[in-house]
Amino acid sequence: MQRSSRLKRELQLLSTEPAPGISCWQNDGRVDDLRAQIVGGVSTPYEGGLFTLEIVLPERYPFEPPKMRFLTPIYHPNIDSAGRICLDALKLPPKGAWRPSLNISTVLTSIQLLMAEPNPDDPLMADISSEYKYNKPVYLEKARQWTEKHAIQRNQVGFQQHVKPGTPEMSFVIPIV
Repeated sequence: MQRSSRLKRELQLLSTEPAPGISCWQNDGRVDDLRAQIVGGVSTPYEGGLFTLEIVLPERYPFEPPKMRFLTPIYHPNIDSAGRICLDALKLPPKGAWRPSLNISTVLTSIQLLMAEPNPDDPLMADISSEYKYNKPVYLEKARQWTEKHAIQRNQVGFQQHVKPGTPEMSFVIPIV
């Protein structure tokens, strides 16, 4: 009962007071299977991208952290090719920092911050981490290319849909030249 009422409150909060650039909803009406989208931050290589995440809530939530992974491919030292995320808030102590007082919104905000500020000292992708530390221009270019390829939505009439952070409609469409 506690899990169900807490999830209801969290989903209500996510829909009425969403964090800027973040949206979250139930997948197929299931309370334990959610989807989220994070808008790539301004002045990051992910700017203009819309990144979709899968969120699976364990039976013991909030006493266990949610399982989150990117469905949209992303070039990032702390996110692997399967979309798994290296973030303390997604792990139980002693190695992690999850506690029941955290919620889905705070974890999504932490992921948004991780996108803007990678942690190369705790990578899932050692080669990308090394690139980030020692050849940042190459990392930034590859991350921008991946964003362009995987996170910028293209519609069927040859228009490219970009996400514009901070706008109520969150996106605008420009023709591909």
